[in-house]
Amino acid sequence: MEVLIVKAGPYLKGTVQIAGAKNSALKLMAACLLVEGTSRLENVPRITDVEIMAELLSAMGVEISHNLNTMTLTTPCELKPEVPYELMQRMRASIVVLGPLLGRSLQAKVSMPGGDDFGHRPIDIHLNALRSLGAEITTTHGYIQAKAKKLIGAKVILDYPSHTATENVLMAAVLARGTTVIENAAKEPEVQDLAEFLTQMGAHIAGAGTSRIEVEGVDNLCPAMHSAIPDRVETATFLAALGLAGGKLLIKGTRADHMDILLEKLAAMGITLTVTKNDILAEFEEQGSLQPVDVHSLPYPGIATDYMPFLVTMLSVAKGISLASENLFPGRFRYIDELIRMGANIRLEGHHIAIKGVDCLSAARVRAPDLRGGAALVLAGLTAQGETTVEDIFHIDRGYEYFDKKLAMLGADVQRIKR
Repeated sequence: MEVLIVKAGPYLKGTVQIAGAKNSALKLMAACLLVEGTSRLENVPRITDVEIMAELLSAMGVEISHNLNTMTLTTPCELKPEVPYELMQRMRASIVVLGPLLGRSLQAKVSMPGGDDFGHRPIDIHLNALRSLGAEITTTHGYIQAKAKKLIGAKVILDYPSHTATENVLMAAVLARGTTVIENAAKEPEVQDLAEFLTQMGAHIAGAGTSRIEVEGVDNLCPAMHSAIPDRVETATFLAALGLAGGKLLIKGTRADHMDILLEKLAAMGITLTVTKNDILAEFEEQGSLQPVDVHSLPYPGIATDYMPFLVTMLSVAKGISLASENLFPGRFRYIDELIRMGANIRLEGHHIAIKGVDCLSAARVRAPDLRGGAALVLAGLTAQGETTVEDIFHIDRGYEYFDKKLAMLGADVQRIKR
């Protein structure tokens, strides 16, 4: 078992390069199922979730090569439209293969997806949307079986602007006959990135990035080349690290325009931000002087649910009382118990959190409960007295490329060891 050992140390200083977005790369890989031939993706992060998606696509016949951050995917004429249980269970984002499999093969058999366990996340929104396009879907013995004689464009109204449901419908609709209109669509940058890749393949899509996306189905698509957008959640992670440890960071290869509200909150907490086209210069020299703010997770362009563990960790050492609400996944709070073990003064009521900042956290042995919660506990160790041991770091490796190495290059006292 590998663990991360974290000690509070000097201010962070230096430059960090942001990797490609996990939540974009996985969907771009799935989109390659739609077309026979070889597509190339750039800026693909080397993380566990990408490896799992590559295994999943390989099981369906796709040949994949991942060299540095460039990935080539060669999709055969005939796909095996079935995903093994053991692969689907390892990653929730694997559900996005359902849409392209239906679009390309008009059939699919996949198990119920796994992934981070932080509350009930129903997939009915995916299945009902695909049924609107003419798919017949049954769920038996833990598997989803879908088939269609043909997919027909339709008006699809999502109960909730889920980005994975939006992406599933989008990928199914590009090869459907006629026009599909997705109402209450997700607006995330990752949805826009997928739409751009599909357009390069020959799809006809209008409105990506708005709540209404219109897709005119085409008969065929062709392979394409595309570069994934930067990971805004990784950017948020290093900005939170700066707020906890203090210092001065140049965050390169990011998109500040994808996180406007987050940057406003961080500025209100006292972090100085200088934004250019692809970089953010962040400064916070007075460690321990974070100001309290109220934060609430909302669909994009609101505060992303993935940002909340970092913000709550920062507020746990802010000068005053803050309120936070997790409006998307109320069960996503297991990291709070670990923060409380480190001395945080946090009270949880339903999906609301009251946080009274303390002067300093106390190091402890903690477990990463999920991807972002685990990363937040590592950041908490940057400001805690003593030596913090973070276990179950396989969660963190799912979504971060060289996380501990990047922190160490910035001056953090972080070590990965085997136990």
